[in-house]
Amino acid sequence: MSTIVVAKKNGKACIAADSLTTFGDLRMSAEFDVAHDKIQSYGDGYFGIVGSAAHALVMDSIIKNKKVKINFSCRMEIFETFRQLHPVLKDKYFLNAKDEDDDPYEATHIDALICNPDGIFGVHSLREVSEYKKFWAIGSGSEYALGAMHAVYESCDTAEAIARAGVEAGAEFNNASAAPFTFYTVDLKD
Repeated sequence: MSTIVVAKKNGKACIAADSLTTFGDLRMSAEFDVAHDKIQSYGDGYFGIVGSAAHALVMDSIIKNKKVKINFSCRMEIFETFRQLHPVLKDKYFLNAKDEDDDPYEATHIDALICNPDGIFGVHSLREVSEYKKFWAIGSGSEYALGAMHAVYESCDTAEAIARAGVEAGAEFNNASAAPFTFYTVDLKD
């Protein structure tokens, strides 16, 4: 799967990701993958998605077509973006929204982290949106990343250093994450 992290500190926010793609037991490292960067840009910020590798292509297509108004500026706008995106994913990109019969809503099967001048946010499968005060991680290496970022948060001066600790821990202890890593940093609004 992946390790994608976000962190913010001292007026900056950083998103970072590993570069390994896996298909079951098959591993495709950055050495073999032209499109190994899991972070995508949009406007003045960035986002990263874990799960199916097809999600990145779908989001590229949606951004280029401009059929859905994308607004990542706050928790409610992100929710509205993904609410409007859900029928597009089903009708135009053939998303299989079926998950468990007792789920309260159809799933998008997308877990994403967003980093932009407005803050750091997470989107989860049922379109739940969280805004984070310090840091967060998603993907198969997220538990290791969260522990590492928690351990270094107070002693690190920069968002990038905190994100680096997270993504490195994810890759060190999770077999579906690996170096090299990508980092993108933005200045936060006051």
